[in-house]
Amino acid sequence: MGIKVHGIPHGATLRVLAALEEKEIDFELVTVDLRTGAHKQPPFLSLNPFGQIPAFEDGDLKLFESRAITKYIACNYESQGTPLVKKEGKQMADLAIWLEVEAHQFDPVATKLNYELVYKTFMGLETGNAIVEENEAKFAKILNVYEARLANSKYLAGDSFTLADLHHLPGLQYMQATKVKQLLDERPHVSAWRKDILARPAWAKVVALQKET
Repeated sequence: MGIKVHGIPHGATLRVLAALEEKEIDFELVTVDLRTGAHKQPPFLSLNPFGQIPAFEDGDLKLFESRAITKYIACNYESQGTPLVKKEGKQMADLAIWLEVEAHQFDPVATKLNYELVYKTFMGLETGNAIVEENEAKFAKILNVYEARLANSKYLAGDSFTLADLHHLPGLQYMQATKVKQLLDERPHVSAWRKDILARPAWAKVVALQKET
């Protein structure tokens, strides 16, 4: 039956697509028309009862939540492509920590900034400058922690690329064209890390797919 990713090549769906490309796994992207509310209709709700993209099928297995899907891909297809998880001792603990940091520290603030500076611009809405200013200050503090971490290791969970890095890719990609990029560039280790992971061949394939829509 093959692997199907239900969504669009934007937002959280990008994490899943990046994991599949890193693992060199063939997949079908099934477009979900958000404009017509297809994600809130029964066919899609059978895949994700919360009515949010992405949803994922691997044969009879159905999953939702992008980070859960990437973990399944990384573990179930461990022997293929790029190793994305670590299973031993301190490396496993470091991976677990930075997966949590991305989900609970980085992403909430990055999402607010990208919504104000990218999505609102695209939709012709007025940017909430006070919201941007507040979250820029929060983001700067978060990046200071990243700078200290990346001064001691090339990637967040050690010296090899893992899901901890991959999960940041969508947020970082959208920031490329915003003033928030300066906050990343001001921190040399963060800047080097950002450039490194955004230049990965697998991510280039995802971005190419994104540009097709």
